[in-house]
Amino acid sequence: MIDAHEPIKETGIRRTWPNMMTREGARGMEWNAWSAGNTPEYLCTLPFVRLLSGPMDYTPGIFDINYERAKADPGRIEWNGPNDYCKIRTTLARQIANWVIIYSPLQMAADLIENYEGHEAFRFFRDFNADCDWSNALQGEIGKYVVVARRAGENFYLGAGADSKPRSLDLPLDFLKENVRYTAVVYADHPSDPTKVVISGKEVTSSDTLTIEMAASGGQAITFSPKN
Repeated sequence: MIDAHEPIKETGIRRTWPNMMTREGARGMEWNAWSAGNTPEYLCTLPFVRLLSGPMDYTPGIFDINYERAKADPGRIEWNGPNDYCKIRTTLARQIANWVIIYSPLQMAADLIENYEGHEAFRFFRDFNADCDWSNALQGEIGKYVVVARRAGENFYLGAGADSKPRSLDLPLDFLKENVRYTAVVYADHPSDPTKVVISGKEVTSSDTLTIEMAASGGQAITFSPKN
């Protein structure tokens, strides 16, 4: 199986060579390490452009969005002006949601182990199954916001992301299976701190509607597991 983490565009060759599992082919996460970084508008454009051609190895899911550990390194280069180091231009919740939004059958927890260790939000990565059986784009507007749902086995996953403006969306859960009750675990933006995530749980069915609240540059991720 091949992950071509290089600027190789998707051409449809996977139809002949299915071992070409995923590839980069656009500005990935590492762009945030040596420039002004990828904007939330860029992340709200990828699903409508690059991702139409196939999976992308973006390596999402950075928890240390302000590079606090990197700032402690005296050799760290400043890119964005005095005392303003490179940083991830999203909230932590959006980093989690990107695992669902930016599809790839191979996902990598790309941050330092120290930034994941003991973090309650790492539960999403443990629960998520990247090899999805079904996908559906539920809502979206190019460059502004996007909502994607995926299913792997009996579990569903949802990822929503916003541009640099706060967004509130009403989302019918009619993509879930009928007559099944699900435990939903929600990873939402903190109201005042983009480096934190608010985790909550609730019971839902396909007849329910959720309100997705996203901060500026924010997002939301949800796992749906059938109740036994």
